[in-house]
Amino acid sequence: MTPNTSEPARDRTRRLAYLVPGPMHRTQLGAAELERRQDKLRGWAFPGTEIEVRAVDRGPASIESMYEEYLSIPAMAELLVATAADGFDAAIVGCFGDPGLDGLREISDMLVVGPASASIALATTLGHRFSFVTVTASIVPALRRLAWEAGASDALASVRYIETSVLDVNKDHGAALGRMLEQGRLAVEQDGADVLVLGCMSMGFLDVAEQMTEELGVPVVNPSRAGLHAAESTVAQGLTHSRRAYMTPPKIAAGAKLGELFLGGDGGRP
Repeated sequence: MTPNTSEPARDRTRRLAYLVPGPMHRTQLGAAELERRQDKLRGWAFPGTEIEVRAVDRGPASIESMYEEYLSIPAMAELLVATAADGFDAAIVGCFGDPGLDGLREISDMLVVGPASASIALATTLGHRFSFVTVTASIVPALRRLAWEAGASDALASVRYIETSVLDVNKDHGAALGRMLEQGRLAVEQDGADVLVLGCMSMGFLDVAEQMTEELGVPVVNPSRAGLHAAESTVAQGLTHSRRAYMTPPKIAAGAKLGELFLGGDGGRP
């Protein structure tokens, strides 16, 4: 089902979905964390936006490597197709690595937003050099690649990390914030960053970017909000990703279902 376009996009309710590429509800964090994130997004959203958090039913518990990113993509694709069929206007990929963004856009006429690409674009309008502050060293190469893919390598001052897992960030918010401030200060004072980007959605949902901005004296981009507001503004303008840049896979264009692209009879399940 294609998004509802019967009235001007700016004048009607925007229906957005935040899609979590891991079964967070099956981890120690439980369904309560999904509900907390949904409440945060609804609190940040502009008037006229409805947003719902959905999570895949299988996949990595958290994403802290490229391999885990790739593992998450088949289930995300299925969830995206189901979300589009429910009439949403846009989907936000709920991981800072933007896992599968190019492929997800290929299979959807509905707008798909990556929080990393939205955050990098925003950071480069707010200053001359930005740094990521992320969770673990294992994420550093992936973030450097994201900056390169966005054409922002020359503006990347550094990638700093707090060496705390995604799950542990959610368990002890205070400790995570202390390490984020420490690494953010080093990025500004030693690496020359004049903008910081929180390189993890769990960091974004700590809702501390404003506090960090005040304490560190530079803009701190919250990817959870950057992705949300990028989706809102793009839908309000009646735009979506280019179908020339993200072409429908030929087999799907010819009528194949998503699972039929994967041979083996299990619909792409790992």
